[in-house]
Amino acid sequence: MTAIPTTVREHESDLVVVSATHVADGVVELRLADTSGAGLPPWTPGAHVDLVLVDDLVRQYSLCGDPADPETYTVAVLLEPESRGGSSYVHDKLTTGSGVRVRGPRNHFPLLASPRYEFIAGGIGITPMLPMVAEADASGADWHLSYGGRTPASMAYADRLVATYGERVTLVPFDQDGPLDLPTILDDPAADTLVYCCGPEGLLEAVESVCTASWPAGALHLERFAAKASEAPADGERSFELELAASGVTLQVPPDKSVFDVIQDAGISVLGSCHEGICGTCEQAVLEGEVDHRDSVLNESERAANDAMMVCVSRCLSDRLVLDM
Repeated sequence: MTAIPTTVREHESDLVVVSATHVADGVVELRLADTSGAGLPPWTPGAHVDLVLVDDLVRQYSLCGDPADPETYTVAVLLEPESRGGSSYVHDKLTTGSGVRVRGPRNHFPLLASPRYEFIAGGIGITPMLPMVAEADASGADWHLSYGGRTPASMAYADRLVATYGERVTLVPFDQDGPLDLPTILDDPAADTLVYCCGPEGLLEAVESVCTASWPAGALHLERFAAKASEAPADGERSFELELAASGVTLQVPPDKSVFDVIQDAGISVLGSCHEGICGTCEQAVLEGEVDHRDSVLNESERAANDAMMVCVSRCLSDRLVLDM
């Protein structure tokens, strides 16, 4: 079948590592620039980029530099003990002068305007918080950051945060103080306060549990590094009809294939990256059909709107799904 082109809305560029600095045990910070002198697309706190490392190895990392800097992107990467290839490649192969293809930025974790913020970070989850607390501080908002990690040496940017913001930052190394005391941190459910949290799944689940029980709806904002567990239907997966309105193509999605794979197998261009429903690369606009959301990107209100889906993992509860592609 002849491939039907679609419009690629994301920026892609080949950047160069202008510095690679170890900022904590097992954490390397990369500053990336376009050495041709071309400016980079702007971004806002909470945004991330894809690093296209080699072949089909693509990983997402939060931007943790200064959004006002048009010339460089900064990411910090933790070497995972059980790396699937991404973090080990970054640590072993990307040194000063290395080239890397970068896709994005995109932002599914934006910092919304608010008079008060409660920021909670665990481990490498500090990275999206760096530009967030800087913006909150510049805006004059009342804010506090609780930052937990295994040991003081493992907590990237901890000294810089305390030196810059003082008592607005509380460091909680586990080997000295135990886990973050979430009931105390979140003991003041206030309508004018937003909670932002990023870190390992155990932390996210605990924060989600506390906020669901006592905080106003919409107060909590999370970003996950791994897909949230979702259960398949008790009666098994079902097939459904898929119409791609802009391409004029109708396809059948069988129980054992994702929407993404069916689109790609039909020769139609579709961007994808994580294939786990956490990065947002494959998001598509929904024109018709009841989406079975299984991603870890959209919040409850965005899911209820039923106007977008992550085609790598989400499916359809109705017999027909129509996408604007």
